[in-house]
Amino acid sequence: MALDTSTSMRAQDFDPNRFEAARDVAAEFVRNRLSDRVGLVVFAANAYTQAPITLDYSFLMDMIREVEIGMIEDGTAIGTALAMATNRLKDTEAESKVIILLTDGQNNRGEVDPVTAAEVAETMGVRVYPIGVGTRGKAPFVVDSPFGGKQRRMMNVEINEEMLKEVANITGGRYFRATDKEALRKVYEEISELEKTKIQEKVYTNYTERYARFLWPALILALLDVLLSTTLLRRFP
Repeated sequence: MALDTSTSMRAQDFDPNRFEAARDVAAEFVRNRLSDRVGLVVFAANAYTQAPITLDYSFLMDMIREVEIGMIEDGTAIGTALAMATNRLKDTEAESKVIILLTDGQNNRGEVDPVTAAEVAETMGVRVYPIGVGTRGKAPFVVDSPFGGKQRRMMNVEINEEMLKEVANITGGRYFRATDKEALRKVYEEISELEKTKIQEKVYTNYTERYARFLWPALILALLDVLLSTTLLRRFP
């Protein structure tokens, strides 16, 4: 998973804002994994590996909870995030290699173009599912007021959907748009359904024989039945 932590993710068109909604849904997605190895890359002006690919979901959940806006210089380096996430997947032997890239903006930082990063991902068998988060039109943002304090303003939502669609097409993935938290939750569910892989599992079972404790009482009762039926309880024609 690659998660945008730029300041625009504070927009309040999601409840309570884009970032917290995205973090909550990502945590739900991880909580529902069974045997998928999952990692987390966070990005703004640069990209960092918050958690390597792992099956330790408790650790990964902790790492998701620790992500905050402002921990990376502001900006949106989508190409850099894609390149880093692809690099994390290159050595895995999994049949399905997927990057879920969540962003609300346009690539404006980093030295790697998103389309170039997508082409590299495609050569490594990595599919990218970009998710654009944000309402259509304008969204409320809380900004610093020049007179002190905070001020709520309506600002344009600018997501480069054409670029994200191209990234998806190059890698064989699919682009999604989520305009609220419930829609975002459904997007993750749909991606989960698209990426189902059959796995083989060996199960070993140990059996403990417990019949002996019932066998001897049964034999005794059977003998007693024979004895009584030929003596005290004998039936005459």
